[in-house]
Amino acid sequence: MEQVFVSSLIGVLLLFVVSPGAAQVDPRLQEGQTATVVEVVDGDTVVLDDGSEVRLVSIQTPKLALGRENFVEQPLADEAKAALEDAVLNRQVILAFDQTEKDRHGRWLAHLYRDDGLWLQGHMVDIALARVYSFPDNRAMAIELLEREADARSLDAGIWALSFYAVRDADEPDAVPLDSYELVEGHVVDAAEVNGRIFLNFGDDWKTDMTATVSPDDARLFDDDAIDLISLSGQRIRVRGWVNWHNGPSISVSHPEQIEVLE
Repeated sequence: MEQVFVSSLIGVLLLFVVSPGAAQVDPRLQEGQTATVVEVVDGDTVVLDDGSEVRLVSIQTPKLALGRENFVEQPLADEAKAALEDAVLNRQVILAFDQTEKDRHGRWLAHLYRDDGLWLQGHMVDIALARVYSFPDNRAMAIELLEREADARSLDAGIWALSFYAVRDADEPDAVPLDSYELVEGHVVDAAEVNGRIFLNFGDDWKTDMTATVSPDDARLFDDDAIDLISLSGQRIRVRGWVNWHNGPSISVSHPEQIEVLE
């Protein structure tokens, strides 16, 4: 029943979110080439008519296995691919770039604008089939995407209707999946600096409780934005990133958009 409910809501969202207009690249980005999408690999990857691949930077959609050994397909991966196909397959697009244009696999890291002006990253977030997934060198559009994500999450549709993508409670560290990209919310019990590294502790036991950390190098981006990480002590925040085990579940934060202050 849950799957049927989610799919029907996605169909409704697709009808109302698409707002065609003149193609115009956001001025925060550098406009690149124009091409035609000839294949959709998954919900955030496409192939152009010149054979090159584009990774839709700054978002993450549910992942297909795509032949990867021991990889379990994520819920709504097929729906995300189908939604992107509906939106962009055999359509002309403009590539637009932030700081880094290619990844280590040789794929373009681009924002895609359809020929009628539809911003594909924003579209996939709007229809609740993508989460914001920014990087220090590709963060120009992250704030707008976070705002769109919040609106989509409030509808309790798409990925946000499934427990697999639920925002995790930092007070329940044992329930936070490891080796997974997650959104985690909680009160920062203590913020401390140790040898230049910032620790945002969500519990009293630093050996087992949830923690977010910022390296000395990454802390410079926060300084540049006049963000005092130590002042987050006592505040409720949402942090996003890959969860690893380091004296309890831990997220390494590399740039400001990974942290949202909720109060």
